[in-house]
Amino acid sequence: PHRELNKVLGRIAFLPSLTPYSLWDTGHNVVHHGYTNLKGVDFVWTPLTAEEFAALNPVQRLLQRAYRSGWAPGLYYMIEIWWKREFFPNKTHMPTRRPIFFKDSLLVSLFGVFWVATVAAAAVYTGQSVWLSLLLGVLIPFFGWNTMIGFVVYVHHTHVKVSWHDNKAAWTKAAPFVSTTVHLTFPFNIGGMMHHIMEHTAHHVDMSIPLYRLKQAQAKLEEMLPGRIIVQAFSWKWYFETAKNCKMYDFGRECWTDFQGNMTSPVRGNLPPAVQA
Repeated sequence: PHRELNKVLGRIAFLPSLTPYSLWDTGHNVVHHGYTNLKGVDFVWTPLTAEEFAALNPVQRLLQRAYRSGWAPGLYYMIEIWWKREFFPNKTHMPTRRPIFFKDSLLVSLFGVFWVATVAAAAVYTGQSVWLSLLLGVLIPFFGWNTMIGFVVYVHHTHVKVSWHDNKAAWTKAAPFVSTTVHLTFPFNIGGMMHHIMEHTAHHVDMSIPLYRLKQAQAKLEEMLPGRIIVQAFSWKWYFETAKNCKMYDFGRECWTDFQGNMTSPVRGNLPPAVQA
């Protein structure tokens, strides 16, 4: 209940991921949750159109192919989210300029320097390889975090039945807080190990619901809105099929396409009524 204390604890908790708290707060709580899957506003795994992809230079096209391959969610998150939008972002990626953004970026920078210096000093003190210690104690954990969070946000909002919009009026009419998220189910209580964030529809309907109540809220939501929520059992086969089918988005036909522009998902009008709703 202590909002200011929460901000302090949030900053401390975010340090190991080198995430500036205030920039995450703005990007996640305001932009992503406020405008989920609205192109031009939401920036999390936003699909390109065929025209946008064609306008990229060769290196940018290669990156897009890597991002959407299913094998590089960490590369996507580290470059497109963390580097461009969370770590000293420029005006292009964060038009709003607030002193707290710079202060939080500086805070995680100082922590990063301390982290590297501590690992290096420990390696020297114990007679171990400094470079190997930095690889295993800094770089791999940091990239591991980026891979995990990049994967999680991808599967939450990428599915052949999930629509994107480039028109705010149409987006509002589509009930986006229900229709743009996926409830991913896992065996062996893996969802519980992820603090139930995979009950993601409930999280988007009301992000103030505590993680430990998301499972109950998700069940209630699916009981109240039968057939309207996308529920997907996770498998690696499904994941890589999704990566194969969801390369770009055609906003005119309202469907996913491959990099050649071929339609890979049903157009919105041909979906079952329950999914259209």
